Amino acid sequence: MQEKYVLRLYITGKTPRSEMAISMLRRICDEDFKGQYQLNVIDILEHPQLAEDEKILATPTLIKVLPQPLRRIIGDLSNREKVLFGLDLHPYPTQGDS
Repeated sequence: MQEKYVLRLYITGKTPRSEMAISMLRRICDEDFKGQYQLNVIDILEHPQLAEDEKILATPTLIKVLPQPLRRIIGDLSNREKVLFGLDLHPYPTQGDS
């Protein structure tokens, strides 16, 4: 059975930077994790206590909650390889991959 990835993306409001981060992350997840992920987008303006609890200092911040170990990446999410590497994420193989 494939493991489900649990990700939290912390953003600040509905800014172009936030929207780009959400869009890029959804694209990465849809292409590489084939629906085997849960993405929670948290606006720190609406939920400041959650950001404080996670010690979020800058946005966007992406946290991989599961599978362990917990990993985080801060800033631009436009480079797919850096996001996958920085969070120690491993895409599911596509048909034809060994």
